Amino acid sequence: MANFSKSTVPQFSVEVYQNEFLPEGGREVNAIVTVASTGGGTLGGAPLTASAAPSSIPGRAPAAAVVIMVDCSGSMDYPPTKMRNARDATAAAIDTLRDGVSFAVVAGTHIAREVYPGNGRLATADSRTRAQAKEALRKLSAGGGTAIGTWLRLADRLLGAADVPIRHGILLTDGRNEHESPEDLHAALAACAGRFTCDARGVGTDWEVKEVTSIASALLGTADIVADPANLAADFTRMMEHAMGKEVADVALRLWTPVGVEIKFLKQVAPTVEELTSRRTEAGPRAGDYPTGSWGDESRDYHVCVEVPRANVGQEMLAARVSLIVPGPDGGAPQVLSQGLVRAVWTDDMAASTSINPQVAHYTGQAELAQVIQQGLDARKSGDVDGATAKLGRAVQLAAASGNGDTAKLLAKVVDVVDEATGTVRLKAKVAEADEMTLETRSTKTVRVKK
Repeated sequence: MANFSKSTVPQFSVEVYQNEFLPEGGREVNAIVTVASTGGGTLGGAPLTASAAPSSIPGRAPAAAVVIMVDCSGSMDYPPTKMRNARDATAAAIDTLRDGVSFAVVAGTHIAREVYPGNGRLATADSRTRAQAKEALRKLSAGGGTAIGTWLRLADRLLGAADVPIRHGILLTDGRNEHESPEDLHAALAACAGRFTCDARGVGTDWEVKEVTSIASALLGTADIVADPANLAADFTRMMEHAMGKEVADVALRLWTPVGVEIKFLKQVAPTVEELTSRRTEAGPRAGDYPTGSWGDESRDYHVCVEVPRANVGQEMLAARVSLIVPGPDGGAPQVLSQGLVRAVWTDDMAASTSINPQVAHYTGQAELAQVIQQGLDARKSGDVDGATAKLGRAVQLAAASGNGDTAKLLAKVVDVVDEATGTVRLKAKVAEADEMTLETRSTKTVRVKK
């Protein structure tokens, strides 16, 4: 069992990277906001509230709960080793749980069934309950259909009964969600959003990428493919280690803008591209909150784009204030962990006003890279060879220019690269399904800007 205990509360920081200079009459302001959480210390001498404090403070019970949802539909028996690999992976995840963490295991088919501990309860992780849970896994067998929304709703009921700030799900599927309607899955995701985070994995190649990535996106988790079931245990261990490293829950970005300023978009751009604009909840006059989920020791980048009123040379204004907040104690006012300012300054210096901030330029390219990969793969599936070639060629060009080597390697399994600098490519006549699905699943992964 890994030990993730820390003796101090993480400290959060917000840094803003932008070119604040606009030409006379210029209106669009772009900024990259880097949010970092590092272990140790307190913010400004004031500790986080109990609701946001880490689970590993000495003398405090680990304040986390995890539900593992394992696909047990009939297709998990083809080949038979897949079900065995899923049992082994779940056992490895259970071994990674911290002592004191609440947990449960759910078997998912066209219904959801509690495997351990049962009776609507969560177990408390220790050597005895880990052994019991792993013994219960031996009884898992494949049979039935797939209705992922029912799995998520059961996980929500189990996690909702735990009086803890960190609630996390791990979901494994090997097939398409064929035994409930898309509307049922969307309704389940809407009901669970904001209540727990969830990492989703597709094993093999018979599942639908957009279904798995939509689950992770809605529930602020990660999505990935495990093409070879033999690699499940290692992947589940990494996922659980990551979940056990989470220390602060329900963190939100609050964006405040002055009168006359309009928000064009807010998106996460590292470590993955995630659109957040539509997830805004109002938080008072000209302020809105955007969910970011739970945090451990990590750093994420966000792209803020606002439109300001026209102004004359020499004028300047605050275009936006970005604050990182967590819920206050007992429903009180939210606690501000850190904040940064986005500015606008109008100038007649042409060099200053036309310069593009390197961070903004880099992440604009990374967002386009994710978009053209998806467009290219969709075109390829529909038989549009010219459209697929153009989009994937542009993706090769962007990946090379930004130094995104991992994505470049994945693209090279789908296209033959003639000239990466110009984006000249040829579609491969034969592409392994696992390679295409891996590119699609990981298309939103970005490379950090070199600052």
